[in-house]
Amino acid sequence: MAKKRQAAAGTPALTAVTAAGVTHTVHAYAHDPAHPSYGEEAAEALGVSPSQVFKTLVADVDGELTVAVVPVSGSLDLKALAAAVGGKRAAMADPALAERTTGYVRGGISPLGQRKRLRTVLDASAAELGTVCVSAGRRGLEVELAPADLAALTGAVLAPIARG
Repeated sequence: MAKKRQAAAGTPALTAVTAAGVTHTVHAYAHDPAHPSYGEEAAEALGVSPSQVFKTLVADVDGELTVAVVPVSGSLDLKALAAAVGGKRAAMADPALAERTTGYVRGGISPLGQRKRLRTVLDASAAELGTVCVSAGRRGLEVELAPADLAALTGAVLAPIARG
């Protein structure tokens, strides 16, 4: 039965939001492989501010993979991410390891519906917005939902982890 719902929703991320009964909007656009930034491309395609579109980054914090969800208008502060989860050091995770662990490809990694649920930190700026857009699990597909719903579905803590 879960397989049918996943097929209907299209990705594990959309299956997760649908199964949870969370109000959301799916936005699809034609992905341009030549675009230099997946997140900025999404913001442009959706006609929204880059501060409303959040990118999903996977970092290694003291040997544990951790998901950081930050606005595409900024960058991840690795020290702040480590501090947010009680760690000492953080570095970006190996992209191949991030893909294997989450079940998504780079540029399409969603904080939702990951193969292995990872500790997640959502930038505190999300709380100031009515909705945020995050990858829905593949390039050219975004899901828009309330930040509180995103935090609840991912078990995220909110912390100021973005710069810029």
